[in-house]
Amino acid sequence: MTDQVLPEKVETTDVDSAIAYLKDKFPSAVSDDTRDGYSGVIVDKNKLVDVARAIRDELGYNYLSSATAVDYHTLGEPDSDMEMVYHAYPITGGGALVFKAQTPRDNPEIPSLVNVWPGADFQEREAYDLMGIRFPGHPNLKRILMWEGFLGHPLRKDWKEAYYEEDHKPFSSRWPSGNVWRAEEKNAYGKNVRYPDDFDLSRLNDVSEESLYEGLGLGVDVQAIEGTMHTDRLVVNMGPHHPSTHGVFRMVITLDGETIDTLEPVMGYLHRNHEKIGERNTYLHNMPFTDRLDYLSSMGNNLGYALAVEQLMALGPRWNPPSYRAEVIRVLMAELTRIVNHLWSIGFLLNDLGAFFTPMLYANNEREKILDFFEGVAGSRLMCNYVRFGGVFQDIPERIHSVQNMVNDRVRDFDSMKFLTELVSERLPRFLDEYEYYLSENEIIKARCINVGVLPPDEAVGYSAAGPLLRGSGIPYDVRRADPYSIYPELDFDIPVGERGDIYDRYTVRIREMRESLRILRQLLPRLEATKGESVAGTNAHTPRVPVGESYGRVENPKGELGFYVVSAGDAKGTQNPWRYHVRAPSFINLTPLGRMSHKQKVADVVTVLGSIDIVLGETDR
Repeated sequence: MTDQVLPEKVETTDVDSAIAYLKDKFPSAVSDDTRDGYSGVIVDKNKLVDVARAIRDELGYNYLSSATAVDYHTLGEPDSDMEMVYHAYPITGGGALVFKAQTPRDNPEIPSLVNVWPGADFQEREAYDLMGIRFPGHPNLKRILMWEGFLGHPLRKDWKEAYYEEDHKPFSSRWPSGNVWRAEEKNAYGKNVRYPDDFDLSRLNDVSEESLYEGLGLGVDVQAIEGTMHTDRLVVNMGPHHPSTHGVFRMVITLDGETIDTLEPVMGYLHRNHEKIGERNTYLHNMPFTDRLDYLSSMGNNLGYALAVEQLMALGPRWNPPSYRAEVIRVLMAELTRIVNHLWSIGFLLNDLGAFFTPMLYANNEREKILDFFEGVAGSRLMCNYVRFGGVFQDIPERIHSVQNMVNDRVRDFDSMKFLTELVSERLPRFLDEYEYYLSENEIIKARCINVGVLPPDEAVGYSAAGPLLRGSGIPYDVRRADPYSIYPELDFDIPVGERGDIYDRYTVRIREMRESLRILRQLLPRLEATKGESVAGTNAHTPRVPVGESYGRVENPKGELGFYVVSAGDAKGTQNPWRYHVRAPSFINLTPLGRMSHKQKVADVVTVLGSIDIVLGETDR
């Protein structure tokens, strides 16, 4: 999988010791990042691969969580540097070693780290696609979210969309004058799309498919296959219209008979440049946009983003951390979200196996009870927009009410704490017992899942897998324990892991994680009672001026590590809009090993392998 050679390991006690070791070993290539509010080291790109190997093999930071591209154009000179920011962690737990490589903007090139961490594969392709940074040594460098004929790199600071108005919101046409006009009114239909200069629309010939197939190294003439089938090897497209690929995801599969030889995920059908929108918005504007990422886990999305911005706000003089009650409520919502997600995930996994709808709807009946609670507290069932900087939107109400919109509507009216107590102490545990009774020993499920889609533990780490995909391979890595946040350090819970790294292990990990979430929730109930009356609103939460610097906020979301890399720059008084806003999306990165997991499997199993990863395309494509 990798070229990993294990030299003698260096004993380091903390990140500072690791940085000191790197500076001593590579004195001319590694230097401190001395910018205000920044951390980590800057590495000479010509030595990046050597330094990365030392970080992985000698210092034990063997898990590359995130690789983020940043464009600093207009902050300095017109040809100012572009930057790749890497966050590496020890899989045994601990904080991040942040290292960066810079490159001139007029000819951006940074060596690929795929041979060190295979998990850099899709992340480097994303940086190439959206920022235009080339990565010599990458085995398959091509666009991943945009099509090959797209003009430009849409996350660069000088790139303007067709309906561009201004760099930041609120737009002056909306506020404060209120003389509203929209960019669409000034762009004639048919003139809102730009093409490369050498692109002749009258002679359109899309070659992106040929480029895709060539990149697979199939050894098959795809054009010839369309006319004559004189080969035992066959290229099959599953999706984007396949029901189990959500209508916006595709797998290009090479088959040898019924056996999968190669598989490449093709995504981007739902890409909407979420991060560019995030850099246009004010900090608070972004909170409801995080709901639209993994729309089954909006509470967790809110929390991850809030933690990133709060790290920056803590650099200022007026920061007040969330109250204890606010932290309890945040964890309460995050753990309920984990159950919501896993119920849906397991239901659809069974759907992919062929048990159409019944297991999914059975689980969804319990999921709806949690959504009733979300609606009563946040006002919304799916996209909750609930967390605020320094707190939450509002406290848990005394009673959960619903409104009668039609004559026969059933109106809910429950005591909130009684409803919550009965849910986590009786109803959900009873349901999980019953659900496991029907599923876990089912001979069809075991035959279709055991030893299928195996991901070995060393490869799971190398591919930057996260969540149940990583823990199903036997790696007990969970951000709540490895790099704790909020009040998780004081809570008692275990980290479930699998044994074989197959589909069945990923299923059982999710079942056991729901039981651990219930264990956490039962510990929160007395804390909620003890903190009644305590404020939950954040100070300066709505229009914060965020100090200059960088931050990386991450949470253990149901699908794995969700991270937000945020840069606040350009205004010594504190910015109101992020300079860089990047989402480390577990649904996106967890697809990196899909081809490896599907190799030598049967074509009938590929949808189940995909289902066991548990992706949401809103988060994958962003």
